[in-house]
Formats: sequence, structure tokens, C-alpha cells
Amino acid sequence: MELTLDQIYHAAFVLKKVIRQTALIKSTKIAPGVDLFLKPENLQITGSFKVRGSGYMISQLTDEEKKRGVIACSAGNHAQGVALAASKYGIKAVICLPDGAPISKVEATKSYGAEVCMVEGVYDDAYRRALEIRDEKKYTFVHPFDDLRVIAGQGTIGLEIIEELPDVDAVVVPIGGGGLISGVAFALKKLKPSIKIYGVQASGAPSMINSIHDGHIERLTSVSTIADGIAVKEPGENTFKLVNSYVDEIVTVTDDEISSAILALIEEHKMIAEGAGAVSVAAVMFGKIPAVGKKVVSLVSGGNIDVTILSRVIKRGLYKSGRSCGLCIELMDKPGQLKAVSRIIADCGGNVISVHHERASEAQDVNGCFLRIELETRNYEHIKEITEALKAEGFKLV
Repeated sequence: MELTLDQIYHAAFVLKKVIRQTALIKSTKIAPGVDLFLKPENLQITGSFKVRGSGYMISQLTDEEKKRGVIACSAGNHAQGVALAASKYGIKAVICLPDGAPISKVEATKSYGAEVCMVEGVYDDAYRRALEIRDEKKYTFVHPFDDLRVIAGQGTIGLEIIEELPDVDAVVVPIGGGGLISGVAFALKKLKPSIKIYGVQASGAPSMINSIHDGHIERLTSVSTIADGIAVKEPGENTFKLVNSYVDEIVTVTDDEISSAILALIEEHKMIAEGAGAVSVAAVMFGKIPAVGKKVVSLVSGGNIDVTILSRVIKRGLYKSGRSCGLCIELMDKPGQLKAVSRIIADCGGNVISVHHERASEAQDVNGCFLRIELETRNYEHIKEITEALKAEGFKLV
């Protein structure tokens, strides 16, 4: 079976009753010089694009397959998409989740009516268990990315983008297993071959970029990134072929860059994106792709971030963008030192949020001490201004 444009149009027709169309949002401040638009699939039903692919695939099952039910494995968003789509069609759904999946995603999956099976280990362990249960119970397995019906469902995003913004120059898409970019790239390249399609992976999970570079599918031994939604060790066979044929370039972004993009989306657009959803914004923000002067759409693929992770990510984003900093100052332990440091920081417009004072160790001056200060700052220039002012008055920064 080959993927066709007709199939993607058919998916768009079928999904009208299942999904919401997510209108583009113009972004003026995130990437100066870029005519940037956001495709907010984080505002999709279930908080992610995944419901498109699973929704279309499940709609295309035979009556016999629908009667038996479906099974899937996922660390989160695919699980919710399958659960919701199955409930829309009145089909039984079983979801295998790795036991490390965020509690919020586990609860959300249950809330859409699926039966959840927790599996010890990581995504790959959940995948193996799902296949075992499929064979035992004769369920249909809904693959998170490497099924052409799933890919056709994700491709409906491409149709929506070009319908709303016909003169788009480039579209930037997150890559995990590759189902999303395969569908979007196929649809857009068939309709307007001049559009540039850029894929983005987390630098701690570069399975697709490595595979494309070396010309064959490769499996990573481990993945490590805050973008758990795209932490995939091995791309699919279908997705590898489609990405090879229709994607212009793949780039990577670091966890710090992802954190900064999440923070920028919150501040500029009051929009919550998960790590996987923000990589496309990070790639434009940090100049990973040639976007200046062009009409670019960044696909924000999902917004299901665990709130406990969100606070850590915001902190990291503040450090990365120079909005927060830590200083360690070596002082002589005598009256007035802290007052002098505070005055300099206040004169420079910095805001002290925490102070920790500690005596120097035995090896150092008997009157020595260290002052550790956390500050709120405007940017890196502001941090430099404060540190230079402290040095100018004779304070030693460690």
C-alpha cells in the first residue's frame, strides 16, 4: 500500500467529526526577522496532534476488527489519541504504558475510557508487551507512527497549513518516530514542491537524523531529553523512506534551547507546549534553519507537559535566556560587606531572590567567607553589567 494525497484528503473528511481545526497564530516576538506562524496542535483535543492519526486509522478498521478492539503502547499522547478515537467509535482500547510515564498522562488516558496496562521499563518494553497482548487477544495494534493510515491522518495538518497560508515558504516539524513529519511533508510537497520542510529532533534522541545521515535505519542504545514525546530510539520503515524522500533537512536542539522555547511560548503567547512540541520553535529561535525573511510555520505538536517538570523547565529557560543567574562572591567577613554588594546590585537594577552566606574552609583565609546570590536579571548584558560593577568595587567573583 502506498500513501496518496487522496488518502490524506479522505482522512481530513473523516476526521471532521473527531478533531478540531487549529488555526495558525502569528508570532511577532519569538524570532525577530522571521515571519513566523505557530500551528497550535497543543490546543487539539487531547492536547496533541496524535488523535488525527489514530482517529483515521481506527475509522478504517473492518467491522470484525472493530468488534475485537485495539491495542497501543505509548508514553502519553498517542495513548490519549487512541483512547479518545476508540471511544468515539465505541471500540474497546487497551493501552500499554511504561511505568515511568507522567501520572498526568496515565490519568488522562484512563479518563478517555481506555484500559491501561502499566509495564515495567521504558517505551520499548511497553511496545513488546503490547504485541504479546495483541497476539493473545487478537486486538488490532495501532502503531504510534509507522502505519500509513496513521501517517495519512497526521498529513491533514499539512492540508490545513497550506489552505490557511498558501504562500508559506517553510514548515518546521518535530520528529520522534517520524509519523507526523512524514504525513505533513508528503501532503505539502505534493501540493507545493517549493515548500521547504525542516525536521527537528532533540540532541539527546537523534535517531532519525543519524539514520538519514548513514543511509539506513539505526537504533540508538539510549535516549535522554526533556522532550519525552520524541524520545524514540528507532524510526519506522515507512517513516524513514518518506522522510528521506520529502524532508529537506533535519536539525537538533538541546534541552536548554527547548526550555527557552517553552518559556517564550508561555510569555509571548500564553501557550503551554511540552518539550516535544517546542522543538520546532526552538529551531527557529536559535537560528538552526535559514528562516530570516521567510514565511515559516512552526508546528507546536503537543501541550501535555507534566506541571512538576514545567517548573523545572521554566527555571532552566530563565537561566538559558539570562533572566536569572547565580553569583558566588568571595568576601572578607567584616561588617558592611553584604550591604555594599546589595547596593551595587540594586543600583544596576538587579533583584536578589536568595542569599546564602557560608564561612570559607580551613584551607582559606580565616576571615574569608562566600556569598552565594540568586538574581533576577533582564538578559546577559545585564548580568555582565552587574558583575563588572562588583569587580570595579574590589569584589572577587568565584
